[in-house]
Amino acid sequence: MRATTACGPRAATVPAAMVASAFLLAMTWAVTPARAEKLENKVAIFAALDKVTARISRLEVGLGETVTFGSLKVTPRVCYTRPPTEPPRTSAFVEVDEVKLDNSEVRVFTGWMFAESPGLHGVEHPVFDVWLTGCAKPIGGAPALAARPGAREPRQPRLRRRRLRRR
Repeated sequence: MRATTACGPRAATVPAAMVASAFLLAMTWAVTPARAEKLENKVAIFAALDKVTARISRLEVGLGETVTFGSLKVTPRVCYTRPPTEPPRTSAFVEVDEVKLDNSEVRVFTGWMFAESPGLHGVEHPVFDVWLTGCAKPIGGAPALAARPGAREPRQPRLRRRRLRRR
């Protein structure tokens, strides 16, 4: 079957398969979502819970460095955020080791952590929990809102309540 591209006796004909493939290619470009830029950071920020004392600590760890929390050693390898104009998606690749009583180390977690879903990929230990809360110090870029330590979302204006007087 051939499809015509113009009317008249000298109309060029194009195989229907080429027309269909061109249409599918155009639709693929139209449907493909735009990819947001990732900002690589120098520091990963974690929250760590000691279940015995109910104390939550903030851990700021440089990439490739190791920090000890209780019997856990936390080592972030990479930490990504997005620019402030994009929806927040903070992720880090982390390795967590546990130091046993005989000073041997056992790997208890290796993988990606996501700040927006701390329960999805956090370290759940019988005594300690560790989860990603953000990243800081972007490499070669403007600091993202989620990357600044202590950054908060803008406050919403307070609504005033009016008291109704009863007569």
